[in-house]
Formats: sequence, structure tokens, C-alpha cells
Amino acid sequence: MSWAKEFMELDKAIHDRASFDCSEVELNEFIRTKAAKHMTAGISRTMVLPASVPLPDGKYPICTFYTIAPSSISRETLPKKFMKKLPRYPVPVFLLAQLAVHSEYHNQGLGKITLIKALEYLWEINSHMRAYAIIVDCLNETAENFYSKYGFEVLCCHNSRVRMFMPMKIVEQLFQ
Repeated sequence: MSWAKEFMELDKAIHDRASFDCSEVELNEFIRTKAAKHMTAGISRTMVLPASVPLPDGKYPICTFYTIAPSSISRETLPKKFMKKLPRYPVPVFLLAQLAVHSEYHNQGLGKITLIKALEYLWEINSHMRAYAIIVDCLNETAENFYSKYGFEVLCCHNSRVRMFMPMKIVEQLFQ
């Protein structure tokens, strides 16, 4: 199965959420039952990269996806070198809330492609609605290693997960 050329917003009428399996129960559950509801509620946006060929029912399997949402963090959670110039009220950030690749595509570079597309998308949004950084709450050590490899730094522990961040200044350098 090959993937399409572009990411698009999740549409439950044309994307087959039920067949998605990345080997992580929490991420499978999210794309199958929560992503569309969260979009309808206006709290996040999920972008998918569908397969290039539909299933017999006409729906397209999801090869990979990412979910983003606006958020904020306390400046006190940032390393001292970053917090000096920031206000004392909550700092706006983008939350890369979910990122998963279907198991069939593991170890093919699709995780990297998905992360780059997510960062590029957030960089575009940042030109209209500024945020200080992108944060991600890592599901496990594998996720933490993945994000570290691409320049995310450990920020703190949040809800029993390692929270990592990348300042938007670094993201801007990637896409300028």
C-alpha cells in the first residue's frame, strides 16, 4: 500500500479510521473515536496522509496522522535561559497532541515526514497566530527518543509523561 501525496484534514466520510493500527492502543483509540469529535468541538485539528488506493468500501486507509491544538504553559516550566524575556502569565504554545504511523509503514521514514509536515503546518499558522514553542507529551521512551533526534528538548514531566519542546524560532529557521 502506498500513500497519497498530501496531508489533508481528517474526514470520517472518506477516511477509514477503524483499520488504523500503529501498535499503540491510546493512539489507535484516539484516531478511531476521538479525533473527529475533537475537531467538531473545535479543540484540535487532525491531519491525515491517506493511502493512495481506497478500500472496497471506497474509504481510504490512514497511513499516518498528526493532531495539533493551541495550548499554554507556565513560563516557570521553561529552562531559565528561555524564561527571562517572557511575561509572567501563561505562554501560548502549539501542542503536537498526537502523531502516529500505521504499523505497515514503520521504519520507512514516514514518522519523519509526518513530523516535518506538522512543523511546517504550525510554522504557517504561527505567521497568523503567534506561539512561543511547540510542545509534545511523549507517550513512551521511544517517542521521547524520536523527538530528541529532531531537536526537541526535555521541558518537564507533565501528567506522568515527559514533555518536550521546540521554540518557534528554531522551527522558523527550518522553513525560511
